[in-house]
Amino acid sequence: MFALFCTILLYVYSYCLSVDFTYHIKEGNMPSSYIGDIAVDTHMIEKIKSEERHLIRFNQLQKDKENASQLFNISEDGKFYVIQTLDAETLCKYKKMCFRMVDVAMQKREIFVRILEIKVVVEDINDHQPVFPVKQITLEFSEGDKKGTTLSIPNAIDEDISEENSRITYKLLSNNKVPFIMVVSERVDGSYSVGITLETELDREIKDHYYFQIIAKDGGKPSKHGILKVYVSVLDINDNLPLFSQDVYNISINCKYKVNKAVMDLDAEDLDTGENGKVMYHFSSKTSEMTKSHFQLNEITGEIFLCENFPFKKRQTYELYVEATDGGNPPLSSIAMILVNVVNQRNNPPIIDMNFVSKSSNNMATILENTKIGSFIAYVKISDTDTGQNGKVTCTLQHDKFQLQNLGEKKYKVVLKSFADKEKESHITFKVICEDNGFPRLRTEKEFSVLVTDINDVIPQFNKETYKFLIYENEESNFPVGFVNATDPDMGLGGQLTFSLFSKNNVALPFQITNYGFISTTESLDREQKDIYIFQVLVKDSGTPRLNNTVDVIVEVMDKNDNAPYFTFPSVNPFSLDIYFQPQNNNDVTKLKAYDKDSKENAFLKYEILEGNEKELFTMNCYTGVLSFSRNVYQNEAGVYNLLFVVKDNGIPILSTTTSLSLTLVASNHTFPLLTIATNELDFKIQMNLFLMIIAAAVSGSVIMVISITICVVKKTNKIKTSSKQRINPSDKIFSVDRETQNTSEQISYNPPLLRENTQQNSLLQLQEEKGQHLSNYKVTLNGTNLNSRIPYQATSKEIHQIYVQNAHRPASHRKNKEDFQCNFYNYRQMTAKSQNDCEFIEKVGSHYEELSGLHPDQNDFQQASTSQSRVYAYSGSNSSYQTGNFNTTGHTNVTSLHAQSSIRTNNLSTTILSHTLPTKCGFSSFSKPLPALPKTASDI
Repeated sequence: MFALFCTILLYVYSYCLSVDFTYHIKEGNMPSSYIGDIAVDTHMIEKIKSEERHLIRFNQLQKDKENASQLFNISEDGKFYVIQTLDAETLCKYKKMCFRMVDVAMQKREIFVRILEIKVVVEDINDHQPVFPVKQITLEFSEGDKKGTTLSIPNAIDEDISEENSRITYKLLSNNKVPFIMVVSERVDGSYSVGITLETELDREIKDHYYFQIIAKDGGKPSKHGILKVYVSVLDINDNLPLFSQDVYNISINCKYKVNKAVMDLDAEDLDTGENGKVMYHFSSKTSEMTKSHFQLNEITGEIFLCENFPFKKRQTYELYVEATDGGNPPLSSIAMILVNVVNQRNNPPIIDMNFVSKSSNNMATILENTKIGSFIAYVKISDTDTGQNGKVTCTLQHDKFQLQNLGEKKYKVVLKSFADKEKESHITFKVICEDNGFPRLRTEKEFSVLVTDINDVIPQFNKETYKFLIYENEESNFPVGFVNATDPDMGLGGQLTFSLFSKNNVALPFQITNYGFISTTESLDREQKDIYIFQVLVKDSGTPRLNNTVDVIVEVMDKNDNAPYFTFPSVNPFSLDIYFQPQNNNDVTKLKAYDKDSKENAFLKYEILEGNEKELFTMNCYTGVLSFSRNVYQNEAGVYNLLFVVKDNGIPILSTTTSLSLTLVASNHTFPLLTIATNELDFKIQMNLFLMIIAAAVSGSVIMVISITICVVKKTNKIKTSSKQRINPSDKIFSVDRETQNTSEQISYNPPLLRENTQQNSLLQLQEEKGQHLSNYKVTLNGTNLNSRIPYQATSKEIHQIYVQNAHRPASHRKNKEDFQCNFYNYRQMTAKSQNDCEFIEKVGSHYEELSGLHPDQNDFQQASTSQSRVYAYSGSNSSYQTGNFNTTGHTNVTSLHAQSSIRTNNLSTTILSHTLPTKCGFSSFSKPLPALPKTASDI
C-alpha cells in the first residue's frame, strides 16, 4: 500500500513541475463561469513594462481534434472561463485527482512571448450516493456455524472520485435484535469488504430467518447513503474466500515480449468444496478501460496476456486489479493488484501535433493579409516515446512564407517569414518534417494549410504633394476651382473613396468638394478680403479599418479691377492750400497721394490735372503725384487756382477718382531776403563822401556842380537802402507785411548776444538765440567776400540764429564786374505733420534762390567795397529789425553800435525773409516761396 502511494505521489509531482499555474474548480459549475485571470495569477503581466501591458494578448491553443469538445475559453486579456458544465466522474472516471491541461499562448501583439501551461483541477463534489449492486440479498447461515462466522455481502459503490466523497461507512440497522454484527475490512485496492458475522450460535428451531438493513453512508457534506436489504436463512453456507498468495504483484516486460505468452498466471485458493470452492477471475472496477483494452484475462485459469494492439511506447506502468470469486452463494471474492512495467527498446517515428493561434479545421488556419513578419502562427509539439538517440528529434520547415523556430526540447513555433499577399497567393500550403536520430532514421511529414484573408491595408495616395489652384475673384458660387486626384489599389470597399475639406484653425471655407475630388466655391470670393486660402483635403476609403490621407491645397484668388483708387491726400474734397513761390527753392507745390485696394497693374496709378490749369502754371508728375510750378510766377499771377485732379488705375476697365484742390498763390515784389551787416560805418562813409564832394565843389566854385553831386549821392543812397524787419513769434505768427512798402519782415526774438572782436582780416557777427525751432540759412557774398547768416529751425527746445559776416581784402585786379555783387540764398528745412487720420507726411527740400532780373544795383557803386576791413560786433535786443544801409566805396569801414531797433539799408535792394513752415492740412506742408517782382520800367524809376 505504501509503495503504491509513493509511486502515485512521485508521478503527480513530476508532472506538476512543468505547470505554470493551477486552478481549482468544483464540478457542476454553470456554463461561462469565471475561473481566474491568467495575466495576474501567473504574474506574467508584472514582467511586462507598464506602458506595453495593453499590447499583451492571450490565446488558447486549439487542438486539431474534430471530436474534442471545448471545455474552457480564454479572452485576449487573459480572463479564464469554463464553457460547459464539468463532471469529474465523466472526465476522470478512474482517477482520484481530476484535472485538465490547457496550453495558452502569450503574445505581445503578434510577437510570441511564451507558452503557459495551465492546470485546471476539477474538484469533486458529493453528487453521487453510495449504491449497492443489488437492492436486497439473502444470506444463509448453517445452524452449525459457530460464533464469529461471517458471510460477505456486496459493498456499496460511490461514483464520486474524491477520497472523502467516496469513502463509505456501513451500519447495520434492524428493528429487532439479531445475532449478527457487521464487519468492515479494507482491501488492497482501497475498497472495503463488508461481512455479516454471527455473534451467537443459531437455533433454526427457534428462528430460521432474519431481516435487517445495511446502511452505506459516504463522507461528503452533506452525506448521502444507500440501503441494502438483507435476508438471512439459517443454512449451511460457503464461508471461505478465495485467497491470492500475495496482495501486490510487480512484473516487467520489454517491447519484444510475445503476445501469445502469458504475462502472469494468478492462482487464488478457496477452501470450500464444490461450487463454493470453484474460483473465477475478472478485472475489478478499479481497472481502467484503457488498461483493459491492452490486457486479456483468462477467467478460469487466471492467466494474463497482452493484446494484439499493445502500444510499446516509452517506459510506462499499468495497474491491473484482478478479483477472484468463488462459486458459492453468495460468492466470496478477493482482489490482487498487478503492476506491469513496460520497457521500450523499439524505434518509433515522431508524432507531430500543431496548434494554430487562429481557429483551424482539417489542418487549415487563417491569417490576415497585413500580418507582420515574425508574427506567431502556430505552436508545434513533437512526441517520440523512444529513448536515447531514437527519441531525439529534429524538425524543419522549408517555405518562403513561414519559418520554424525552436522553443526547447521537441517544441517549436511557426512564425511568418515574409508578407502574405492576398492578391498573389490566397492559399498557402506548407509541410513540417520531423526526423529522429535512430538507426535507421525515422521521419514524419505533416502538411498544413493557411488561408490568407484580405484587409484594407493600402492608404489612399494623392498624385501631388501640394495642389495649387488659381481663381478670379467675384465669380459666382459653384464655380470650379480644381480637381484633386487620389487612388487606392484596394478592392471592394477598401477602394471606395470619399473626400472632405478642413482647415487647421477650423475656419469656415468658401469651398466644397465632391466624392470625385472636384473642388468648387460655395460663395463669391473677394481678393481684397483674402487673397490666398490654405487648407487640406481629407480622403478616406470605406474599408475596415478606414484608412485616410491628407494633402495641402493652396487656392490663390487673382485680382480683378473692381476697386477704384481713392485719394489719401487730400483727404477731403475740396481742399484749400496757401502756397508761395520762391524761385531759389525747388518748384514742388505739394504731393497728391492715392491708394488702390487692387494689386499689380490694377493698382498702378497715374495722376493728371483735368481742370483749372489754363495758364499752364502747374505741372503734375503722373507717376509720383508731385504738383510743381511749370515756370516762374509773376506778381500779377497771384490768386486762387481751383484745380481738379484725377487718378486712374491701369486695370481693365480703367477706374478713376477725382478731387479738387484750391490753391491760394501769394505774390510779392521782394523775391529774396538779403540780410547784411548794418553798421554805422556805412553811414559814416556816405557822410564822408558827401562832405568831400561838397568841399571839392566849394573849392571848384561851382554851385551847380555841388548841387548835382548832392542830388546824385542822395539818389544813390536811396537805391542801396533796403528795409528788412525780422520778427519770429514762437507761437504761430511768423511773418508780418508792411502795407506801405510791401516788404515782408521776419521777426526774430533772441537772447542777449555775445560780443566778439576779431583783429584778423575776417570779421564775424554772430547773433545766437536758443528757441524751440531752426529757421532757414542764408549766404551772402559781397565782391568775393562771404557774408553768411544762418538761422537754423528745428523741432527742439532751442532756437539758434547765427549771422556770419565776413569781409576779406581782395586786389582790384582780381575782381570782375559781373562778380561785384552776388547773393545766394540756401534754405534747408524739415517738416513733419500729422493728418487727421494719423497719416504722417515728411518732406525734405533744399532750395537755392536764383538771381532775378533787376535785382542788383549798379556795379560801379560797389567796386571799392572789397578793399575795406571791418570789425564786427553783435548786439542784442528783444525784437530787432535789421535793414541794410548804403555801402561806402572807401577802403575803411567804421563800426557803430546797434541798438534794439536798428536798421541797415542798401540802395535799391529790398529783401523779405518769409517763413518756411506754414500750417499744414492732412499731413501736407506748404512752403513759402517769394515771387519775383516784375521788371521795372523807366516810368517806375
